[in-house]
Amino acid sequence: MDPFADTLQRLREAFSSGRTRPAEFRAAQLNGLSRFLRENKQLLLEALAQDLHKSAFEAEVSEISISQNEINLALRNLRAWMKDEKVSKNLATQLDSAFIRKEPFGLVLILSPWNYPLNLSLGPLVGALAAGNCVVLKPSEISKNTEKVLAEVLPGYLDQSCFAVVLGGPQETGRLLEHKFDYIFFTGNPQVGKIVMTAAAKHLTPVTLELGGKNPCYVDDNCDPETVANRVAFFRCFNAGQTCVAPDYVLCSPEMQTRLVPALQSAITRFYGDDPQSSPNLGRIINEKHFQRLRGLLSCGRVAIGGQSDESDLYIAPTVLVDVQETEPVMQEEIFGPILPIVNVRSLGQAIDFINRREKPLALYVFSKSSQVVKRVLAQTSSGGFCGNDGFMHLTLASLPFGGVGSSGMGNYHGRFSFDTFSHHRACLLRPPGLEKIYAIRYPPHTPRNLRVLLMAMGTRSCSCTLL
Repeated sequence: MDPFADTLQRLREAFSSGRTRPAEFRAAQLNGLSRFLRENKQLLLEALAQDLHKSAFEAEVSEISISQNEINLALRNLRAWMKDEKVSKNLATQLDSAFIRKEPFGLVLILSPWNYPLNLSLGPLVGALAAGNCVVLKPSEISKNTEKVLAEVLPGYLDQSCFAVVLGGPQETGRLLEHKFDYIFFTGNPQVGKIVMTAAAKHLTPVTLELGGKNPCYVDDNCDPETVANRVAFFRCFNAGQTCVAPDYVLCSPEMQTRLVPALQSAITRFYGDDPQSSPNLGRIINEKHFQRLRGLLSCGRVAIGGQSDESDLYIAPTVLVDVQETEPVMQEEIFGPILPIVNVRSLGQAIDFINRREKPLALYVFSKSSQVVKRVLAQTSSGGFCGNDGFMHLTLASLPFGGVGSSGMGNYHGRFSFDTFSHHRACLLRPPGLEKIYAIRYPPHTPRNLRVLLMAMGTRSCSCTLL
């Protein structure tokens, strides 16, 4: 028996009825999301603390506030985003109306991860609802406390004829993906991303894949090591390092490493004290499986800072590894923990070559007092996002698209980009029914004169149209 068939049929019927299309309905759903956040804030804080030992500060900044900001932005701009977008015309279409209409895809599936289980569920959900879709949300079963809140509480704030939460692990997700959806939005690792894309291909379903990767962080010799250490340590250890855009490894000269390591030690001590395990500001690893994986990486290179672990507490200390070789396991996979390897390079050119011979990352960071160094790395590399002289602050701007490239993903969202991702941009031209004598120039029998006039009217230099 298919556990999802009735739910999906209900949602499809609701979409076919046109229920989700009016702006008033979409705004009501977004307001429901806003009330969910306000009225269940303490419940959500407790769930995030239970799942990830996430402090109230981290939960507010990276989960609740960022989700609320997305909702507020969508509510303020919903009608403007929905409005038909007029386009320029050539001479042949001067009497016509030409525009782009933003239409909902239909039934959308959102597969969200465990590391930011609220933000990475509600973020894409805002875009899907604003665009007028019916939505199936599949939260991660790994962050089980947040999953429970999303499954048991969130549906009460939305129209349940148009929205559903489904639960389960990999087996259930596999069965869910056998169904046809009109759009799939997945956040997770590249391995599962390939499974999702393969399943989507069977139905020719478009996808957005928000994946991860090893995000490089180049530190130039002319940097102030204390400033770099503060920023790198903060962003590396935020959410216990379980962030897809965290700096994954540092590239710097041996000389900068000598200055940077003591500064990193100082920053970590200031942030988390002499015993980071007792700090209320440092999270924990999500589960035993990921803890064991991370503890195995501690044997790579040489531990310069930290290295402690406690299986009973799922605790991995903020750790810096030096003398790391490119071939070691810590440089072969996304770390997703509070471990920072340092790899030595002798020049900026060598750092760029190192970055470019690996898969394209989700984010790339450069620290330098020279704007020319920052601009050179930006010009000669490729990544989903880029930030000079800081960590993942580019994520806080809804005016910037967030997404990967190559193995770090495809498609993007945040702000207006979320609405566009979940909308089909329909090309429309409306022509009056008369004036047939004017348009008869297109019809056989063709003449050289008619061809010249037609090509001029179509404006071939500025219009790529091939048919009138």
